[in-house]
Amino acid sequence: MRNEAEFTAFAEASATRLRQIAYLMCRDWHLAQDLTQTTLTKMYLAWNRLTRRDADPFAYARKVLLNSLLDHRRLRSSTEQTVAHFPDRALPDDPTAVRLTLLDTLALLPPRERAIVLLRYWEDQSVADTAEILGISTAVVKSQSMRALATLRGHLGEDRALLLG
Repeated sequence: MRNEAEFTAFAEASATRLRQIAYLMCRDWHLAQDLTQTTLTKMYLAWNRLTRRDADPFAYARKVLLNSLLDHRRLRSSTEQTVAHFPDRALPDDPTAVRLTLLDTLALLPPRERAIVLLRYWEDQSVADTAEILGISTAVVKSQSMRALATLRGHLGEDRALLLG
């Protein structure tokens, strides 16, 4: 019973942040909610094992969430539509509009590059931690994050490249 109370406390404390990460990855609140529920279900099933190992439950949950999203994308890859060119449009100065433009542009990245950018720059994870979470090498994290940032800068244009640092 003690472990169930600990899990409930963890789930209540982490659900919002997990849902936000999921939304940034998929840009769909309904899918983000589904992915969060899937993650919490998997966490519940592994909770006793996690508490015995003294592992960081949120780090494990984030990894489960990202793997669930990547698995979902693989299953749905046949329904994706690609476009030859990103449509030209002026970027407004309104901070909310700039944020939405950045989110729209982030959605153009492939799922793994998006995960790397979100972990590195949204979650402020190190290269090593990002590589561990995604189960890839640090060299892949470095090369794909550089490629992803170049893609984002290209889509946003020179006047908004400062948003990316």
